[in-house]
Amino acid sequence: MLRNFFQHVLESLKSLRRNGWMTVSSVTAVTVTLALLGAFLVIILNTVKLAQDMENNVEVSVYVNYETDEDEKKELRNNLEEIPHVESIDFSSKDEELARVQASYGDSWDLFDQDNPLLDVFIVRADDPQYVEDITEEANGMTEYVHDASYGEDLSDRIFSIAQRTRTWGLIGSIVLIIVAIFLISNTIRMTILTRKQEIQVMRLVGAKNGYIRWPFFLEGGWIGLIGSIIPIILMYTGYNKVYELVNPILERSNFSLLQPGSFNWQMGLLLAVIGIVIGSVGSAFSMRRFLKF
Repeated sequence: MLRNFFQHVLESLKSLRRNGWMTVSSVTAVTVTLALLGAFLVIILNTVKLAQDMENNVEVSVYVNYETDEDEKKELRNNLEEIPHVESIDFSSKDEELARVQASYGDSWDLFDQDNPLLDVFIVRADDPQYVEDITEEANGMTEYVHDASYGEDLSDRIFSIAQRTRTWGLIGSIVLIIVAIFLISNTIRMTILTRKQEIQVMRLVGAKNGYIRWPFFLEGGWIGLIGSIIPIILMYTGYNKVYELVNPILERSNFSLLQPGSFNWQMGLLLAVIGIVIGSVGSAFSMRRFLKF
């Protein structure tokens, strides 16, 4: 059995060389498909990563009443810390808030010695973004010290919705691309099989079993998939490194980041190679079943 396996491997490699242009055609189909699939997966995975970063950066702003003294602020902080799923709390005085607004809007927020109209604020972070709304409701219930509590509901809800849709449609899109890839490769390999119809008939005449005939084609599809994955892997590796160098420094200013190239490139490269082998082999198997009627 082991000897037959190695014989099939050698036969599949010889077949790649014998069917030169058909092999090139099949490899090209795999290359184009995997390049599109790789680009799509890189975009989807990084979009999900950015959406998660946005989720994790959502904060509850708890604005303190004007008349609240220092002891009452300490009591309010203790009350906020007792809310379930609160991870951390930072305090920003109204003067710090004014400085931040002035840094963003410049001279348009110059008060010209007028009283600062802003409020002191506690910045509350949740240990999980899904609890932000609950924390906001709890904080708004502390009416004795709290003027208002909010987390930018409209924007945050849109972010959560985008993140969920990205995960769902990303999975669906990846599956659709893989199915399309199998279809394209199946049709391409079918042409290879049809050109070798006479060879297959001779093998059957001399008593070769169906499994013995299938194996070289199955392995040939795997080789085509593996060879076709080389260029997409190289393009993905070099292209993603360049994009990371250009884009990530800009994102880091807002506490966002793309996926780190090191492990991500290796994982994506391995994934594309495996997908190439699988869809090449599966495409070949479909062609054998549908057109050779074994």
